[in-house]
Amino acid sequence: MIVAVVGATGMVGEIMRTVLEERNFPITEFLPVASERSVGKTISFQGKDYTVIGLEDAVKRVPDFALFSAGGQTSLDWAPKFAAVGTTVIDNSSAWRMHPDHKLIVPEINADQLTTDDKIIANPNCSTIQMVMALAPIHKRYGIERVVVSTYQSITGTGVKAVQQLEDEYAGIDGEKAYPHDIHRNALPHCDVFLDNGYTKEEMKLVNETHKILDPSIQVTATAVRIPVVGGHSEAVNLTLSKTPDLDEIRDLLNNTPGVVVVDNLQNNEYPMPLNAEGKDDVFVGRIRKDESQDKGINLWIVADNLRKGAATNTVQIAEYLMRNVEAI
Repeated sequence: MIVAVVGATGMVGEIMRTVLEERNFPITEFLPVASERSVGKTISFQGKDYTVIGLEDAVKRVPDFALFSAGGQTSLDWAPKFAAVGTTVIDNSSAWRMHPDHKLIVPEINADQLTTDDKIIANPNCSTIQMVMALAPIHKRYGIERVVVSTYQSITGTGVKAVQQLEDEYAGIDGEKAYPHDIHRNALPHCDVFLDNGYTKEEMKLVNETHKILDPSIQVTATAVRIPVVGGHSEAVNLTLSKTPDLDEIRDLLNNTPGVVVVDNLQNNEYPMPLNAEGKDDVFVGRIRKDESQDKGINLWIVADNLRKGAATNTVQIAEYLMRNVEAI
């Protein structure tokens, strides 16, 4: 089993390596792949040192899997080249997510759509993954008509430059900026770039990807906010359902959903927080309550580590599913 991690030296690439190790993914040959400026560097994996190689060399090695986290343009340019030699590409960028010929997969929800013909598979956006993980069982039982979501997103979703900006601001250093404003002691209603409709790309990803993964009939509106947090993304989600909800049943549905953990003990001040989600693969749901303004509405608070289940872990889980269930990958 030859596995390439494309973008191995980046923030998500590092977590992918960690997740592959933790889950004992069966690798006989590991290929760390990165841009030309990183070629020749040494990285550690499973107790061994490996030399980073370039994309062209990686294609020639014909890996079984190429796990991509190297940016959209790299994915557009190179994923088809890997696929052409028979490699299964699982891409963490936005490049292929909404392409009609490529599947957008959260394994717990729709991995059964995958076949041997799927050589480029898209990993959803981090904020979408954690939301649909909680919504899928509710939609199956009650039918979701409308979603109103506000996200409170970790700076790690922007990358190393944003983490450095926050650290500089903590230390009083005037360094390079990832954001147009200070992030320390601030909240920016600005994740990704603004579009002509006044929404950001991040907000529209929540809309479009939810439609593709769950149901195009669900109405979705989103506001995405960047906050000075490292551990993970949080989401306040309001749902309008087709049927009157039973909160006890909804808690049972969520508790019995693989990958979802209910943390909802208000008497003991227990509810999901990014501080507790960091480093974990589960999606945590709490503050489950009726929307007092309408009969068929509920509210949820959803938290997950955006670098793990929101990116690296979901990618590795797709590969695991293919190995277990799809012949001749």
